[in-house]
Amino acid sequence: MASTACFVIVSKNDIPIYEAEVGSAPKKEDLAYHHQFILHAALDVVQDLAWTTNAMFLRSVDRFNDLVVSVYVTAGHTRFMLLHDSRSEDGIKSFFQEVHELYIKIFLNPLYLPGSRIASSHFDTKVRALARKYL
Repeated sequence: MASTACFVIVSKNDIPIYEAEVGSAPKKEDLAYHHQFILHAALDVVQDLAWTTNAMFLRSVDRFNDLVVSVYVTAGHTRFMLLHDSRSEDGIKSFFQEVHELYIKIFLNPLYLPGSRIASSHFDTKVRALARKYL
């Protein structure tokens, strides 16, 4: 069975800085827009939950049909959002933690301007490899 997964990193200013369709389902452009819309709609829920809990991994914060939005919020209020149809909560948490480590490496790069798009092909390759491993 093909899995659907869309991963987005949103800066603290609500600007998407990285996007990837990481599922094994066939990719269609109209579905990509649909996934972005679902993730964008979940931002308000994430904003409210982020201030009411100390947890970084917020689990599933929103649902649309059979798709679930899981979120990981960093200390700097950058949100890692994953739209998926899988049930492996431990795998999703491990995926978020390892992507957070990659994000910190990008963030500490003196040539990276915080809040700008992440255009590193190395980062993209690593995120996709982590998605295949955990999702």
